[in-house]
Order: sequence, then C-alpha cells, then structure tokens
Amino acid sequence: MAEIRITREHGMGLEQARALALRWAEVAEQKLAMECTYEQGAGADLVSFQRPGASGQLSVEPGRFRLQARLGLLLGMFRSRIESEIVSNLDSLLAEAEPLQAFEAGLAEHEARRAAKKRK
Repeated sequence: MAEIRITREHGMGLEQARALALRWAEVAEQKLAMECTYEQGAGADLVSFQRPGASGQLSVEPGRFRLQARLGLLLGMFRSRIESEIVSNLDSLLAEAEPLQAFEAGLAEHEARRAAKKRK
C-alpha cells in the first residue's frame, strides 16, 4: 500500500483553516466520491476520508495542515503524480491572501473547462 504524507504551514487561524477544510471535504464527497467525516476539536480538527482505493486523514491545525493518505494497489501506481498534484494545488492555495476564495475560483474555472469540453 502506497502512502502520501504532506505537511504544510499556513498563515490562517483555525476558523479560516476549518472553513477551507470543510469546503474541501464537501467537494471531495461530490466530485471524488469520497466519504468524509469531520471532527471538530478545540485546538485542531480532523477530516477522515475514504473511497475504494484510498483513505486517509487531514489534520487541520492553526498554522498547519497535515495530510496522510493510503492508496490501494491501482492508485498506488500513480502515487507520485497524485502527490505532486496535491502539493501543487495546496501550495497555490496557501500562497493566496484568501485561500477559500481561491479554492472557489479554481473550482469554478475547472467546471467551466469541463463544460467547454463537453460542448465540443
């Protein structure tokens, strides 16, 4: 089983980081067929996620996100690509002044590109 571990520092407080993580969990459920549970804590939150072939947790802390994911045999063959996409997307979001707004904008852009491909 392949594993991905990513830790990223951020400048958000817990409330802002929580809002971003909650929105990610909603989108993961809708777009990636993930089953997500969100446990809110006093000092940190935990998002647990799973779908066939992948499972893991995202720790949401003031100042830090920690992702741990386990990939099954098929997805494990693409571990490097999956990890680099996660890192790239997360780093881009965290470089923004308003990461949640950047997430929403990126999501809308992705949907627009997808819709344009379907029209062709």
